[in-house]
Amino acid sequence: MEITESFHKRGLALRLPVETFKSTSEVKVKHSLFALFKRQDTEFCAYLSKLLQNPMLRVIMISTVLVNALFITMETDYNIRFQSHTFLELADVIILAIYTTEFLILFYVDPLNFWRSGYNILNAVILLFAYLPYTIDKNNTKYYWSWSTLKGFQVLRILKLIDYSRGMRNLMTALGQTMKTVIYVLILLFLLMFIFAILGHGLYGDPDTGDRGNWGNLASALFTLFSLVTVDGWTDLQSSLEDHGFTASRAFTIVFILLGFFVFFNMFIGVVIINIQDSTQNYKWERKAETQAALQAKKQAILKRQQEEVSKLMHQQKTSEYKAFSELVDDFKKTLQHSDTVVLEDFCASIAFIDLYLTSLDLQDDTIYRLQGLYYELVNTLNTMLVDMKETSEAPPENQKES
Repeated sequence: MEITESFHKRGLALRLPVETFKSTSEVKVKHSLFALFKRQDTEFCAYLSKLLQNPMLRVIMISTVLVNALFITMETDYNIRFQSHTFLELADVIILAIYTTEFLILFYVDPLNFWRSGYNILNAVILLFAYLPYTIDKNNTKYYWSWSTLKGFQVLRILKLIDYSRGMRNLMTALGQTMKTVIYVLILLFLLMFIFAILGHGLYGDPDTGDRGNWGNLASALFTLFSLVTVDGWTDLQSSLEDHGFTASRAFTIVFILLGFFVFFNMFIGVVIINIQDSTQNYKWERKAETQAALQAKKQAILKRQQEEVSKLMHQQKTSEYKAFSELVDDFKKTLQHSDTVVLEDFCASIAFIDLYLTSLDLQDDTIYRLQGLYYELVNTLNTMLVDMKETSEAPPENQKES
């Protein structure tokens, strides 16, 4: 037993240096890799990050997107596109260069976390579609249709406005959170439409006597039910069934509209509205928290500045002939009036404060005495007027005429 324990201890003693060596070597490798990939241009990255947060750059990018949208609208007119062909191509190249510069700056600042943002991925896709038309020869008639199709996708550049508007980003986040519930609602709606499509095809899709145009097969029946869900032209569809002699089809149409439109379709809209309201409420709370954080930071900055100023005064008091802080501000106190703030060491426990407080009470008492005297004069005047009016009303009519 002792022999096995001794061998076990020796094994541990032999293994410890190896494990220690392995751990230290791994740490060294990790540190070397970290040092290898550590950025050396932190100041330049900080400058670029500050530049990206500049409101002026945001205004420039929003203006660029709007101008790009204006040029895309102008290209829909053949005459303008033919007459201003060179100008529009040059403007497109300049706008594309601005988009590329912004994309490269964003990627350069944080290349690892760049692809974690959905808006950065959207910008990458938009930039990819923007460069695809330049890879096709539009003068070749064989590829002109492909070039024209890709040129039409340039309208996706307008989606860059979402990244610059916090409200639109909030709305897109709400829609993304709604997708799961919306998919369930759409699946239930599709199941309902599938059931009624099979039922409608069996009831009204007879090849000889039925409505073959609307209920002849499953595809046409689903399209008809989609029209009934949107309540678009449902009266014409019902009239077509009645023209074929299906008078009892009114119950079928009414039941499906009640279930499809008033239940599922409005449920879909309600889910979207609820999620948008929740997202808007969260957005308001975030803005409120940011405002409070900014106020707190401003308050801390003011307190820090005040502490530095007081510390400077205290240091000045220690390095001068003044023995106390009150002596340091005596000259300043002499310049103050009775209504100004006085710098005190012990609040409510100094002669200066008591003197100021008593003076304020004397002024308040004097004001009250003056108001009381004024009230007495007003009462005396009103009493005299009342007596004169009473005497005038009690005098004989002859005296009133004479008067």
